[in-house]
Amino acid sequence: MRFTVDVNMKYGLKGQEGILLTLEAARANGQTVVADNLVISNATVRVMDGESGLGKRTWAFVEGDELQLSYSVQVDVDRQSIPLDSLAASPLDELPSEVLTYLRPSRFCQSDLFTSFVGQQFDEYSGGAKINAMLNWVGAELAYVSGSSNAETTAIDTFVGRVGVCRDYAHLMCSLARAANIPARYTSVYSVGVQPPDFHAVAEVWLGGAWHLVDATGMSSPEDTIIIGTGRDAADVAFMETERWVELIVQEVAVSSA
Repeated sequence: MRFTVDVNMKYGLKGQEGILLTLEAARANGQTVVADNLVISNATVRVMDGESGLGKRTWAFVEGDELQLSYSVQVDVDRQSIPLDSLAASPLDELPSEVLTYLRPSRFCQSDLFTSFVGQQFDEYSGGAKINAMLNWVGAELAYVSGSSNAETTAIDTFVGRVGVCRDYAHLMCSLARAANIPARYTSVYSVGVQPPDFHAVAEVWLGGAWHLVDATGMSSPEDTIIIGTGRDAADVAFMETERWVELIVQEVAVSSA
Protein backbone atom coordinates (compact mmCIF):
# COMPACT_ATOMS: atom_id res chain seq x y z
CA MET A 1 0.00 0.00 0.00
CA ARG A 2 1.17 3.53 -0.73
CA PHE A 3 1.39 6.09 2.06
CA THR A 4 2.05 9.83 1.95
CA VAL A 5 3.75 11.70 4.78
CA ASP A 6 3.86 15.48 5.12
CA VAL A 7 5.88 17.20 7.86
CA ASN A 8 6.02 20.92 8.57
CA MET A 9 8.23 22.31 11.32
CA LYS A 10 9.09 25.78 12.52
CA TYR A 11 11.32 26.39 15.52
CA GLY A 12 12.84 29.53 16.98
CA LEU A 13 16.60 29.24 17.38
CA LYS A 14 19.17 30.90 19.55
CA GLY A 15 22.73 30.75 18.29
CA GLN A 16 22.59 27.23 16.88
CA GLU A 17 25.76 25.91 15.29
CA GLY A 18 24.05 22.92 13.73
CA ILE A 19 20.80 20.94 13.95
CA LEU A 20 20.80 17.16 13.49
CA LEU A 21 17.59 15.82 11.93
CA THR A 22 16.40 12.21 11.65
CA LEU A 23 13.01 12.37 9.97
CA GLU A 24 13.29 11.00 6.43
CA ALA A 25 11.80 7.63 5.51
CA ALA A 26 14.50 4.98 5.22
CA ARG A 27 15.19 2.92 2.15
CA ALA A 28 14.77 -0.40 3.86
CA ASN A 29 13.37 -3.89 3.49
CA GLY A 30 9.59 -3.87 3.30
CA GLN A 31 9.28 -0.30 2.06
CA THR A 32 10.15 1.60 -1.09
CA VAL A 33 10.55 5.38 -1.24
CA VAL A 34 8.78 6.45 -4.43
CA ALA A 35 9.37 10.21 -4.18
CA ASP A 36 10.59 12.51 -1.44
CA ASN A 37 11.50 16.14 -0.91
CA LEU A 38 13.11 17.85 2.09
CA VAL A 39 13.30 21.65 2.04
CA ILE A 40 15.06 23.58 4.81
CA SER A 41 14.94 27.33 4.37
CA ASN A 42 18.17 29.34 4.50
CA ALA A 43 20.28 26.35 5.44
CA THR A 44 23.37 24.48 4.34
CA VAL A 45 22.92 20.73 4.78
CA ARG A 46 25.15 17.70 5.09
CA VAL A 47 23.78 14.15 4.89
CA MET A 48 25.17 11.11 6.69
CA ASP A 49 24.13 7.50 7.30
CA GLY A 50 21.75 6.71 10.13
CA GLU A 51 22.43 4.49 13.14
CA SER A 52 23.31 0.90 12.14
CA GLY A 53 23.40 2.10 8.52
CA LEU A 54 19.61 2.37 8.39
CA GLY A 55 18.13 5.57 6.99
CA LYS A 56 19.98 8.86 7.10
CA ARG A 57 20.61 11.91 9.20
CA THR A 58 20.83 15.49 8.01
CA TRP A 59 22.91 18.26 9.54
CA ALA A 60 21.27 21.63 8.94
CA PHE A 61 23.27 24.82 9.42
CA VAL A 62 20.65 27.56 9.46
CA GLU A 63 21.24 31.22 8.78
CA GLY A 64 19.08 33.32 11.05
CA ASP A 65 17.00 32.64 14.13
CA GLU A 66 14.36 30.28 12.77
CA LEU A 67 14.32 26.72 11.45
CA GLN A 68 11.68 26.24 8.76
CA LEU A 69 11.39 22.91 7.01
CA SER A 70 8.95 20.88 5.01
CA TYR A 71 9.27 17.21 4.18
CA SER A 72 7.04 15.13 1.96
CA VAL A 73 7.42 11.52 0.92
CA GLN A 74 5.48 8.76 -0.80
CA VAL A 75 6.31 5.25 0.36
CA ASP A 76 5.09 1.86 -0.83
CA VAL A 77 4.93 -0.58 2.09
CA ASP A 78 4.82 -4.29 1.25
CA ARG A 79 5.70 -5.57 4.71
CA GLN A 80 3.41 -8.22 6.17
CA SER A 81 2.69 -9.22 9.74
CA ILE A 82 4.10 -12.60 10.69
CA PRO A 83 2.57 -14.46 13.66
CA LEU A 84 5.19 -14.09 16.36
CA ASP A 85 4.21 -17.33 18.07
CA SER A 86 5.69 -19.21 15.11
CA LEU A 87 9.13 -17.63 15.54
CA ALA A 88 11.95 -18.94 17.71
CA ALA A 89 14.57 -16.93 19.57
CA SER A 90 18.11 -17.37 18.29
CA PRO A 91 20.80 -18.94 20.49
CA LEU A 92 23.11 -16.19 21.71
CA ASP A 93 26.17 -17.64 19.99
CA GLU A 94 24.36 -17.56 16.64
CA LEU A 95 23.46 -13.88 16.72
CA PRO A 96 25.12 -11.65 14.11
CA SER A 97 27.65 -9.26 15.63
CA GLU A 98 25.58 -6.20 14.71
CA VAL A 99 22.57 -7.67 16.54
CA LEU A 100 24.43 -8.36 19.81
CA THR A 101 24.44 -4.63 20.60
CA TYR A 102 20.69 -4.77 21.07
CA LEU A 103 20.96 -7.22 23.96
CA ARG A 104 22.75 -4.70 26.16
CA PRO A 105 21.33 -2.12 28.57
CA SER A 106 21.27 1.48 27.36
CA ARG A 107 20.58 4.90 28.85
CA PHE A 108 16.78 4.63 28.67
CA CYS A 109 16.45 0.84 28.54
CA GLN A 110 17.96 -0.55 31.75
CA SER A 111 17.27 -4.15 30.78
CA ASP A 112 19.62 -5.53 33.43
CA LEU A 113 17.19 -4.27 36.10
CA PHE A 114 14.31 -6.30 34.64
CA THR A 115 15.90 -9.76 34.66
CA SER A 116 14.18 -11.02 37.81
CA PHE A 117 10.78 -9.62 36.82
CA VAL A 118 10.96 -11.13 33.34
CA GLY A 119 11.96 -14.49 34.77
CA GLN A 120 9.00 -14.49 37.14
CA GLN A 121 6.39 -13.03 34.78
CA PHE A 122 7.22 -14.66 31.44
CA ASP A 123 9.20 -17.80 32.22
CA GLU A 124 6.52 -20.14 30.84
CA TYR A 125 6.89 -18.65 27.34
CA SER A 126 9.66 -18.78 24.75
CA GLY A 127 10.58 -17.01 21.52
CA GLY A 128 7.79 -15.09 19.82
CA ALA A 129 5.21 -16.30 22.33
CA LYS A 130 7.22 -14.55 25.04
CA ILE A 131 7.25 -11.31 23.05
CA ASN A 132 3.47 -11.57 22.56
CA ALA A 133 3.03 -12.05 26.31
CA MET A 134 5.16 -8.96 26.94
CA LEU A 135 3.17 -6.91 24.42
CA ASN A 136 -0.08 -7.93 26.10
CA TRP A 137 1.31 -7.12 29.55
CA VAL A 138 2.60 -3.67 28.57
CA GLY A 139 -0.62 -2.85 26.74
CA ALA A 140 -2.72 -3.83 29.74
CA GLU A 141 -0.56 -2.33 32.50
CA LEU A 142 0.28 1.07 30.98
CA ALA A 143 -2.04 4.00 30.36
CA TYR A 144 -1.28 6.12 27.29
CA VAL A 145 -1.38 9.76 28.43
CA SER A 146 0.03 12.60 26.35
CA GLY A 147 2.50 14.74 28.28
CA SER A 148 2.93 12.16 31.05
CA SER A 149 6.68 11.77 30.47
CA ASN A 150 9.64 13.83 29.33
CA ALA A 151 13.02 13.48 27.65
CA GLU A 152 14.55 12.08 30.84
CA THR A 153 11.97 9.33 31.47
CA THR A 154 13.48 5.84 31.50
CA ALA A 155 11.97 2.37 31.21
CA ILE A 156 12.23 1.97 34.99
CA ASP A 157 10.29 5.22 35.49
CA THR A 158 7.59 3.96 33.15
CA PHE A 159 7.47 0.55 34.84
CA VAL A 160 6.94 2.19 38.22
CA GLY A 161 4.52 4.90 37.07
CA ARG A 162 2.54 2.70 34.64
CA VAL A 163 1.90 5.66 32.33
CA GLY A 164 3.58 7.03 29.23
CA VAL A 165 3.55 7.74 25.51
CA CYS A 166 4.85 5.74 22.54
CA ARG A 167 8.48 6.46 23.44
CA ASP A 168 7.95 4.96 26.88
CA TYR A 169 6.07 1.91 25.60
CA ALA A 170 8.92 1.20 23.16
CA HIS A 171 11.60 1.64 25.84
CA LEU A 172 9.81 -0.75 28.18
CA MET A 173 9.31 -3.36 25.44
CA CYS A 174 12.99 -3.17 24.49
CA SER A 175 14.01 -3.56 28.14
CA LEU A 176 11.79 -6.58 28.76
CA ALA A 177 12.89 -8.34 25.56
CA ARG A 178 16.59 -7.74 26.21
CA ALA A 179 16.19 -9.03 29.76
CA ALA A 180 14.93 -12.27 28.19
CA ASN A 181 17.97 -12.44 25.87
CA ILE A 182 15.92 -11.45 22.82
CA PRO A 183 17.58 -8.56 20.94
CA ALA A 184 15.37 -5.49 20.69
CA ARG A 185 15.88 -2.06 19.22
CA TYR A 186 14.01 1.24 19.42
CA THR A 187 12.66 2.34 16.02
CA SER A 188 11.25 5.71 14.98
CA VAL A 189 8.45 5.50 12.42
CA TYR A 190 5.48 7.12 10.76
CA SER A 191 2.12 5.36 10.77
CA VAL A 192 -1.34 6.25 9.55
CA GLY A 193 -3.02 5.01 12.74
CA VAL A 194 -1.16 7.23 15.21
CA GLN A 195 -3.43 9.57 17.17
CA PRO A 196 -2.74 12.39 17.55
CA PRO A 197 -0.62 12.38 14.35
CA ASP A 198 3.06 12.71 15.23
CA PHE A 199 6.42 11.01 15.05
CA HIS A 200 5.92 7.53 16.50
CA ALA A 201 8.11 4.97 18.26
CA VAL A 202 7.91 1.18 18.29
CA ALA A 203 10.22 -1.73 19.09
CA GLU A 204 11.79 -4.26 16.76
CA VAL A 205 12.69 -7.72 18.04
CA TRP A 206 15.08 -10.27 16.55
CA LEU A 207 13.25 -13.56 16.05
CA GLY A 208 13.70 -16.28 13.45
CA GLY A 209 16.80 -14.57 12.10
CA ALA A 210 15.14 -11.25 11.24
CA TRP A 211 13.82 -8.03 12.76
CA HIS A 212 10.07 -7.76 13.42
CA LEU A 213 8.13 -4.59 14.29
CA VAL A 214 6.02 -4.67 17.46
CA ASP A 215 3.94 -1.83 18.90
CA ALA A 216 2.59 -2.21 22.43
CA THR A 217 0.43 0.92 22.00
CA GLY A 218 -1.59 -0.92 19.34
CA MET A 219 -1.65 2.14 17.09
CA SER A 220 0.46 0.72 14.26
CA SER A 221 1.03 -2.58 12.49
CA PRO A 222 3.89 -3.71 10.21
CA GLU A 223 1.65 -3.21 7.16
CA ASP A 224 1.16 0.52 7.78
CA THR A 225 4.51 1.44 9.33
CA ILE A 226 7.18 3.54 7.62
CA ILE A 227 10.58 3.17 9.27
CA ILE A 228 12.72 6.28 9.76
CA GLY A 229 15.62 4.97 11.82
CA THR A 230 16.61 2.71 14.65
CA GLY A 231 18.95 2.54 17.63
CA ARG A 232 19.43 1.39 21.21
CA ASP A 233 16.86 3.87 22.52
CA ALA A 234 15.40 7.32 21.79
CA ALA A 235 18.78 9.00 22.21
CA ASP A 236 19.97 7.37 18.98
CA VAL A 237 17.08 8.44 16.74
CA ALA A 238 15.66 11.72 18.03
CA PHE A 239 13.93 13.54 15.15
CA MET A 240 15.82 16.73 16.06
CA GLU A 241 18.92 17.29 18.17
CA THR A 242 20.26 20.70 19.16
CA GLU A 243 22.89 21.88 21.60
CA ARG A 244 20.96 24.94 22.70
CA TRP A 245 17.42 26.01 23.51
CA VAL A 246 14.81 26.03 20.75
CA GLU A 247 11.22 27.31 20.76
CA LEU A 248 8.46 25.22 19.19
CA ILE A 249 6.35 27.34 16.84
CA VAL A 250 4.80 24.75 14.51
CA GLN A 251 5.14 20.98 14.25
CA GLU A 252 2.70 19.10 12.05
CA VAL A 253 2.85 15.47 10.90
CA ALA A 254 0.22 14.05 8.54
CA VAL A 255 0.13 10.45 7.25
CA SER A 256 -2.41 9.20 4.76
CA SER A 257 -2.95 6.10 2.63
CA ALA A 258 -3.67 6.00 -1.08
